[in-house]
Amino acid sequence: MHARVRAADAPCSRCQSPSVRVHGRYLRRLSDAAVSGTRVVIELLVRRFRCLNGICPTVTFAEQVTGLTSPHARYTPLMRGTLTSIALALAGRAGSRLAAAMGVPAAKDTLLRLLRAFPEEPVGRVSVLGVDDFALRKGDSYATILVDLERRRPIDVLPGREAEPLAAWLLGHPEVEVICRDRAGAYADGARTGAPQAVQVADAWHLWKNLGEAVEKTVGAHFACVRAVFERTSAPEPADVPTDDQGPAPTPVGNLDVCGRERRLVVRTRERFTLVQDLLREGASLESICHQLQLDRSTVRRFARATGIEELLVKAVNRSTVLDEYRPYLHQRWNEGCHDTAQLHRGITTRGFTGSIQTVRRYLRTFTPSAPAPAPRPAPRPRRIVRWIMTNPGNLTDEDSLVLKEIRAGCPELDALTDHVRDFAEMMRDRRGDQLADWMERVEQDPLPALHSLVNGLHRDQDAVTAGLSSPWSSGQVEGQNTRVKLIKRAGYGRANFDLLRKRILHRT
Repeated sequence: MHARVRAADAPCSRCQSPSVRVHGRYLRRLSDAAVSGTRVVIELLVRRFRCLNGICPTVTFAEQVTGLTSPHARYTPLMRGTLTSIALALAGRAGSRLAAAMGVPAAKDTLLRLLRAFPEEPVGRVSVLGVDDFALRKGDSYATILVDLERRRPIDVLPGREAEPLAAWLLGHPEVEVICRDRAGAYADGARTGAPQAVQVADAWHLWKNLGEAVEKTVGAHFACVRAVFERTSAPEPADVPTDDQGPAPTPVGNLDVCGRERRLVVRTRERFTLVQDLLREGASLESICHQLQLDRSTVRRFARATGIEELLVKAVNRSTVLDEYRPYLHQRWNEGCHDTAQLHRGITTRGFTGSIQTVRRYLRTFTPSAPAPAPRPAPRPRRIVRWIMTNPGNLTDEDSLVLKEIRAGCPELDALTDHVRDFAEMMRDRRGDQLADWMERVEQDPLPALHSLVNGLHRDQDAVTAGLSSPWSSGQVEGQNTRVKLIKRAGYGRANFDLLRKRILHRT
């Protein structure tokens, strides 16, 4: 498209004085938005004027057309806005491919320059702030996202997840009244330093998650009681083929395999636990133990924090196998007099079993033809017991409620644990944070080390936890923003530095 400017005069770009004295003309080429997928280039003939203001340092200036040109630009405002939107959504190479398909070709570096030059919106007044971290590279580098919970949008991204950057940001925003965060100590210190006037609110979801972790440790430590409850009774004889809703069963003898030997995983776990505990008693650090035993740091930390070997063995002992759901059928057929391994294997194969005959032969090796094989009563998995304890009693099925009641009757510690969890759930649901101190005092009276550790952490952050159990504010919006950040981060994998990622987080909708 060819065009020319026909205005009689033009204002000076510096002093805004109008001028009618033309100094010269030149041709500008401006890329505009595509028409029906066809690239559009505007060839615009513009004039240079002499400034008639004697005190203005500008000698000559080029005329500009509002809405069409800007100094030194090769794109129209519409074209620039289109490419900037593509850059915000897709960044470099992916954005370049989409732009070419839309008839507005642009190099990846051009899109990145437009993205970096995109102006930031002013933060404005922030009363309720949400703070959380996300991984730039998991286990290596992290960043902090700040969310205005009232306007429901991210307002800044800080490098790292230490206290100093957050405190420095808060010092520039003294209007912050509420800070919602997880229970990380760095954010607590940063909020305390940068905004002492603000009320810190520990997120209720993180509190419930911490409680769930303590419940899982407690169930693991007392799973021997659960096994004892189910070993005292046997399962009823199945009248026919077991139904699909029958839960999986553990191996006949807890720490032993089908051959009567102790499982290799159990032996290895016990040896590692002993070595780690001995080195800790000698004063060795976790880092030195990692080097000595050639173990990952998270593995060493798990062995160091365990209160006993039973807590570590519970998962190793109760691993599911491909034969679990077919054991009642095997016991029924064995008691009916069918002792042919090949025939039994064919029977369960027709019911969906995909294992080999050797698996069935190893399982039946300890059975004797003279004595009937008692059908084992399957003990529920630890995770299932944790789910029952953490679920509202009104939402449990009758069968699950009966099994949980039986477990509680056989283990006083798990009975007390269930009561504490339900009391905490009611306190969190009804926003009765004033009851937290009484709840912690009741917990400390029972022999529950994992819950005691949780209570010790709550004591250090009691004011924020009380506010989290009483306030309607939470970090739910921040977690949603973190989910969005993961998508943005993966879309820019390998071609986005922190500054580009920050731009896309703040401006991409």
